[in-house]
Amino acid sequence: MIANTAFLALITVFLVAGWLAGELSFLAPYKGPLFARHGWLIGATVLVLFFNLTALYYHAARWLFLRDTGSKLLHIDKQLGTADAAIKDIGINSN
Repeated sequence: MIANTAFLALITVFLVAGWLAGELSFLAPYKGPLFARHGWLIGATVLVLFFNLTALYYHAARWLFLRDTGSKLLHIDKQLGTADAAIKDIGINSN
């Protein structure tokens, strides 16, 4: 799940960077001095954006896909504890 959310965050960062490149095209003649003076700040900002988007997408994926996991596992645990559990039919020791 982490790889999927990191990939989605990377795609989002690339889309935002592409959109910003189109919107800030008037700064193209000054890209050399801008990156020489502020390249580390731009890079750090992009990295922080990537990590924040990864955390946001990870939180959303956990909420969306894992919200009923506890109740599903509790149901399976109760079913395995009964006398007619299917685990005994296939020959696996439950202890």
